[in-house]
Amino acid sequence: MQTDADAIDGLTKCPRCGATEISLNQATGNLRCGFCRHEWQAVNAVEAFGLDTPIEQLRGLVLGSGATTIESTETVRTFKCSACGAEVVVDTEHSTQARCHWCRNTLSMNQQIPNGAVPDMLLPFRVPKDAAVAKIREFVGKRQFFAHPRFKKEFAPENVMGVYLPYMVIDVNAHAAMSGVGEHELRRYTVKVGDNHETRYDVEIYQVSREFDVHVNDLTVESSSGRLDQRVSANTNNIINSIMPFDTANAVRYDANYLSGFTMERRDTNVEHLMPLAQVQAGDIARYQANSTLAYYDRGVRWDNERLDVVGQRWVSAYLPVWLYSYYQRKSDGSSFLHYVAVNARTGETMGSVPINKGKLLAVSAVVQVIGMVLGTIILVVG
Repeated sequence: MQTDADAIDGLTKCPRCGATEISLNQATGNLRCGFCRHEWQAVNAVEAFGLDTPIEQLRGLVLGSGATTIESTETVRTFKCSACGAEVVVDTEHSTQARCHWCRNTLSMNQQIPNGAVPDMLLPFRVPKDAAVAKIREFVGKRQFFAHPRFKKEFAPENVMGVYLPYMVIDVNAHAAMSGVGEHELRRYTVKVGDNHETRYDVEIYQVSREFDVHVNDLTVESSSGRLDQRVSANTNNIINSIMPFDTANAVRYDANYLSGFTMERRDTNVEHLMPLAQVQAGDIARYQANSTLAYYDRGVRWDNERLDVVGQRWVSAYLPVWLYSYYQRKSDGSSFLHYVAVNARTGETMGSVPINKGKLLAVSAVVQVIGMVLGTIILVVG
């Protein structure tokens, strides 16, 4: 699926005055010219790429231009400035924009190259920085009692960074088949066994099978190997998943001007490496979909066999916006741990981790335990 058919590298000009000082107005979600203040809206990616076509029509594997296999390619590109003719170098490993050193015009790279730097679409920042700072301050404030003293002293939410993280947005057309055993309770009653009473159950056991189509829309999977690394001994980057979902239906066609003032992380994982994870999540969705048909089996269903046949799938790459605050903790044993507090820059959903004062935590736990023992003794004596 060609998503950069008419994308042009180089100058992206204001449609009114021709200036290249373009940035995102977070209040409106539009691009704004820094010279004449004109605003305009980028093309919606769903409409531009036909991502709203019925999922049941998907067949085979469809890839957006920005989701193709990453190749060992040169990350340094040279653009000829169409304003003054000078040649400008852009290191796409770290940025997709550069300023001409002669005429000061901004040059942007909008065409996909197979190094993971340019996605198919992008979801603009909507939550402003001051609101994100307030969210982080509120989150940490609720956890200050057990927070490490050094963290409280060094806590500076103003250092939050706006970053576009790489994701794959996936549509899946699949067929699910499941079989197993379900139980339905007929009655329950109590019998006396010696000096004790036991509850007995009469149940009916059924062979249960379900077969149905599964249409998964906008499944989002992280496409950075660093974010996929869930080693809890080193960091808490898994908290990024807890601030989802993102409203990917409002994503716009990629335009490098949206990156102004923010950082971005390049995709470094290919579709074939993410397929197993996507299939597991699609299987979870199918299992959840089946639950709505199992009300009769009030004692539960155990699936012995599950199969998910993928008929068609569509993958497009995307940058999704996150406000990220990090704190590097050095522990007394010499080890280190990286804490994160993340804010979904579309919804404001916030989650993170805070270094714990283990001494205070153990002391409070001991006091609670002693109080519990004393109360238990009093109740035993009085009773």
